Amino acid sequence: MFAAPAISTAGVFLSITLAPPALPVYVQPPCPQDGYLWNPGYWAYGDAGYYWVPGVWVSPPSIGVLWTPPYWGFAGGFYGFHGGYWGPHVGFYGGINYGFGYVGVGFFGGGWQGGHFAYNTAVTRVNTTVIHNTYNTTVVNNTVNRTSFNGPGGITARPTAQESAAASEQHVQPTPSQVSHERAASADRGQLASVNNGRPATAAAVRPMAAPARANGTPAAARPAANANVNRSPNNAAAPAAANHPAAQAHPAPAAHPAPAAHPAPASHPAAPERPAAASHPAPAPKAHPAPAAREGEKEEKR
Repeated sequence: MFAAPAISTAGVFLSITLAPPALPVYVQPPCPQDGYLWNPGYWAYGDAGYYWVPGVWVSPPSIGVLWTPPYWGFAGGFYGFHGGYWGPHVGFYGGINYGFGYVGVGFFGGGWQGGHFAYNTAVTRVNTTVIHNTYNTTVVNNTVNRTSFNGPGGITARPTAQESAAASEQHVQPTPSQVSHERAASADRGQLASVNNGRPATAAAVRPMAAPARANGTPAAARPAANANVNRSPNNAAAPAAANHPAAQAHPAPAAHPAPAAHPAPASHPAAPERPAAASHPAPAPKAHPAPAAREGEKEEKR
């Protein structure tokens, strides 16, 4: 028996001899905001045995991709874990009826339209006062089976032609948030099947998974996949996953030029010595001139 964290890519990651418990019955929390996709809960395996990873609303790595859930498959006397992945179409997930649009084959919970995800309210809980891109299409599901593995003694479904084609498409690994979500569940004893007898303490996360941080602050769901054909009916198709383009080479900032040297202020020259004030000279007193002598005629008249 091999024990290891269960989350992986689409290939078989671990095999054990004990069958996983039946799927628990739980209520889906409402979608928190436009663009989030539902990841159904599943049984994973760790050092202490099976533990339940709660269902959770997830911000996808890009617009146009859909989530293919993980599943257990029984073959050759062992139960092998097949990890989930993101891709342009929903692939084979063992025929497991996870509910909420994942009825065992394909996905009927919604689809990408015009850059937004349209939700099928017939199978998905959505607050229509917040999210308006919805529709309602009845999904016929006559068989309710809580078996959580594929193979003898479990679900005997085989991949359809469409699911087989999806297996060879470009896939995107689970996001770091999804990996952290599973690890957190593995550390919670209330999630262990040996403790909860198949009835986990938390079957679905009330809060959505945090969206991956971007350098430019743009949520992951707002970044379209390459050549995304988002104008389609919501069946199982989505746009091709975005290719990983190398980031544009950053150009170094121009070297800062040193500020011009400050020139010393010109030396201050001593002020010119003050000239002595001109000596004040007394104004010359006016000379008194004698009155002119009286003429002869004037003298006679005065007499």
